[in-house]
Amino acid sequence: MKNLLLSVLLLGLVAVLRAHEVSSDYQEELSGRWYIKAMVCDNNRTEWKGPMKVFPMVITALEGGDLEVEITFWKKNQCHRKKIVMHKTDEPGKYTTFKGKKVVYVQELTVKNHYILYCESRHHGKSHRKGKLVGRDPEENPEAMQEFKKFTQFKGLRQENILVPEQSAPPIPNTN
Repeated sequence: MKNLLLSVLLLGLVAVLRAHEVSSDYQEELSGRWYIKAMVCDNNRTEWKGPMKVFPMVITALEGGDLEVEITFWKKNQCHRKKIVMHKTDEPGKYTTFKGKKVVYVQELTVKNHYILYCESRHHGKSHRKGKLVGRDPEENPEAMQEFKKFTQFKGLRQENILVPEQSAPPIPNTN
């Protein structure tokens, strides 16, 4: 009976590790357009009114294993674009941003073309955590969402804080 239990536990552990393992050339796999399919954070987001609109983000693999993430967002009725460089660390799938103030983990899911970007930071002595489920296309994927829900539960984030944003086309840049 102990051998059976150990075998089941070992198989479960191997399955979890394989689901979380990141391939050696994943920086190249990450390059391109990604759609934010779900978001979660440790703050209560249930008071938001109406759907949240998001734009696709673009990830570019840089020399040395760093990643550049270009995000587009609305703030005060204006469109803003921001580029963030995620610096590779010695730990696979772990990056730092903003001079090491934020740590970002990139986790490949078992569902093809889906990843979780998970960020931890401290601001004014308080910890902040957030995660995003991203995919290559804007369509919903129930399997990827299930993995994201399991991930948020594992991280101790509340399921009711998960938001499924409305996808928006990227705005045309102003060339003037």
